[in-house]
Amino acid sequence: MLFERPEAGHHAVVLHVELKSQANPDRDEFVELAKSAQLAVADVVVARRDAPHPKTYVGKGKVEEIRAVLEHAQADLLLINHELSAGQQRSLEGSLACRVITRTELILTIFATRARSHEGQLQVELAQLKHAQTRLVRGWTHLDRQKGGIGLRGAGEKQIELDQRMLSDRVKAVEKKLAAVSKRRGQSRRGRGRRGTPTIALVGYTNAGKSTLFNAMTNAAVYAEDQLFATLDPTMRKVDVPGVRDVVLADTVGFVSLLPHALIEAFKATLEEVVHADLLLHVIDVADPLRAERVQQVQDVLKEIGAADVPEIQVLNKIDLLTEEAAQMDSGLGLQKLAVSAKCGLGIGALVSRIGAQLGVVAPHEVLLDPADGRTRAWLYRSGAVLEEKTSEEGSVQLTLQADEALIAQLQTLPQVVMRGASVLPEVSLGN
Repeated sequence: MLFERPEAGHHAVVLHVELKSQANPDRDEFVELAKSAQLAVADVVVARRDAPHPKTYVGKGKVEEIRAVLEHAQADLLLINHELSAGQQRSLEGSLACRVITRTELILTIFATRARSHEGQLQVELAQLKHAQTRLVRGWTHLDRQKGGIGLRGAGEKQIELDQRMLSDRVKAVEKKLAAVSKRRGQSRRGRGRRGTPTIALVGYTNAGKSTLFNAMTNAAVYAEDQLFATLDPTMRKVDVPGVRDVVLADTVGFVSLLPHALIEAFKATLEEVVHADLLLHVIDVADPLRAERVQQVQDVLKEIGAADVPEIQVLNKIDLLTEEAAQMDSGLGLQKLAVSAKCGLGIGALVSRIGAQLGVVAPHEVLLDPADGRTRAWLYRSGAVLEEKTSEEGSVQLTLQADEALIAQLQTLPQVVMRGASVLPEVSLGN
């Protein structure tokens, strides 16, 4: 065992510390994280300090208060909405005689229970191992024991050195497996690039409705629940965008405020889909009173992973939860914003049309083909450009097309094709 720690239960007290010296995570969000981990939160203790106490993070008086709250609530777990040094965590556990879980450890617990795919499980394991390595520094007294013997480095190798080496070996093994995953993803992206297949990535704050929107746009059935971090495993599906032959939509893990850097590093293979996407759909919970802060926190993560310059459409989701008055206030959304309800299907067609425009699809055109020109007709259908087909009285085929400028320009070079210019765009519908 790396840690000699008290057993953890399911009845918890939350400790939220507001520090003047640094940015503080959201208290209500942390409580929701605890509930997402299937923990019963009995009480919330708030502490205010100029800076963390070097030994217990909160000071002797607050430790006594926390002990009394734990005993009154019969709780066996303390969740602290910050990061602790290994020494601070050990001191608190010794003083309170209960398990102390930090913000990162709680998020890792949720990730570990939600990851289903082999890739997701590898990424969670890497994050756990990286975190465990930080716990070996000045953390636990039993690691000072020395061991010697056959197969060990000398006669006096300390237990902490053995554990560090064991963790380091496992980290390298997991990183090697994830490198293979990253290589396969890179090959898939290059393949899509050669075929001219655009990739769109859904990004946003956790529980903004990304997976529900993903299902609405692709007719998929990925897991989507009203809870934080419902989606961990990356999912990709084709989405029908008129005028574009193939478009791939990627659902990704949600972000939270002050997302631990170790998690960003561990999920690099998944987040590469965001970095290399042709377009981002930034899904925003329009009913969230803290949506402005959430938007900024997502932008901060996008900047950290190198995706700040990827073109973006902000999708204001959950408009069904707004009052009519509030919805009207959000009607002037600007060119790069769009209001939808992924749950009810409102605005999905308009979003698909906006995606097409962002990917370079121009206004619909009408063309006339000779009845015998089946080759051109088949090519246009394969390209996904045909919106409507009619047969004239003379027998010629009239097609209404929506495509990008390159395809329209290519059509204009074909002598057998009669172009009739732009037409009215029919309403795009995905069954909503």
